Amino acid sequence: MYLETPKKFRGLANQAHQVAENYLRPISRKYDKSEHAYPKELDLLAALLDGMNAGSPDAVGATSASKRKGAAVEAGVKNGGNLSACLGVMEMCWGDVGLLLAMPRQGLGNAAIAALANDEQLKRFGGTWAAMAITEPGCGSDSAAIRTTATRDGDHYVLNGEKIFVTSGARADAVVVWATLDRGLGRAAIKSFVVEKGTPGMTVTRLEKKLGIKASDTASISFSDCRVPAANLLGNAEIDVQKGFAGVMETFDNTRPLVAAMAIGVAKASLDRAHDLLKRAGCRFDYRKPLLSVTHAEATLYRLEAEWESARLLTLKAAWMADNRLPNSKEASIAKAKAGRVANEVTLKCVELAGALGYGEDELLEKWARDSKILDIFEGTQQIQLLIVARRLLGKSSSQLK
Repeated sequence: MYLETPKKFRGLANQAHQVAENYLRPISRKYDKSEHAYPKELDLLAALLDGMNAGSPDAVGATSASKRKGAAVEAGVKNGGNLSACLGVMEMCWGDVGLLLAMPRQGLGNAAIAALANDEQLKRFGGTWAAMAITEPGCGSDSAAIRTTATRDGDHYVLNGEKIFVTSGARADAVVVWATLDRGLGRAAIKSFVVEKGTPGMTVTRLEKKLGIKASDTASISFSDCRVPAANLLGNAEIDVQKGFAGVMETFDNTRPLVAAMAIGVAKASLDRAHDLLKRAGCRFDYRKPLLSVTHAEATLYRLEAEWESARLLTLKAAWMADNRLPNSKEASIAKAKAGRVANEVTLKCVELAGALGYGEDELLEKWARDSKILDIFEGTQQIQLLIVARRLLGKSSSQLK
């Protein structure tokens, strides 16, 4: 196994790191203190990223995350869009998670479109900034309990329901909405629809005030007789009871490694800063010494670095499997569970290691600790990820193991 960053992605990763350091970090605190204010600086940055990705089969953003047939063009083992997207996200979130989530055309809905759209839809929604709306007031971790309905009416579907905690829901050009075609058929009837901003019947009803990622807007959206073109349904319109929920759930195989990559990025930022602060305080960081012969602070940081590295490798593995069209549902959940937990532990522990300095607003450590919590929650909580892994390992269905 070759565990280094592939040569063809090093330039993209380095550019993403430079953007994070010189562009995101300087405005990080500004938008943390100005919740719901749109970071206008990101418009120029989005254009820069579009230029970086132009003509490249392997982009650095969510739009490149796909397992669609034809996505891989190389024979044999491929390092492709999913891996490059994760590497880019890691570097950008080393700068700021909230700003990455607020970046135009890099929404989780873009990864859903990349995963499920047909060629015509990919072309039509190219350049669209897409959010993703799954969670409902009565439906959190159990996505199969979705109550928002989509009823066929000629060349349209009529959507009715409410979605909450929609990242970039107020700013995005479109929202990928999960809705059921028939409540009586359970999870098999759930499909995803691209609802473009300004569609009559779609209304942003509230913006959430949050613990972290304040640069990113999080919205509640209601759908009242919202007419969506049938051509905006992603994937197969037929209800396949045998396949069940699998078609729509393929979205998570792409998005969960991306969320894990976000966690890897913010955890690395905390580790780097804690390392610098402890070194100034006199820690030598001689990795050749056994743990019992170094200070507690050094030993703690060594352990956190090991946890971080394991989460990073699991994330890259899940992305690599997607690039090679291998079933990666279990690996995506393992990566998301590990990285989310590690990010929470690392960022909080780094605050602790830095003492009073880490708790104050003169340092970004306290902000990273707040930002990291959501990465263990959205796109499936820690507990749900462990449940999915258990089902895969034991060969149980969702009805058999709840």
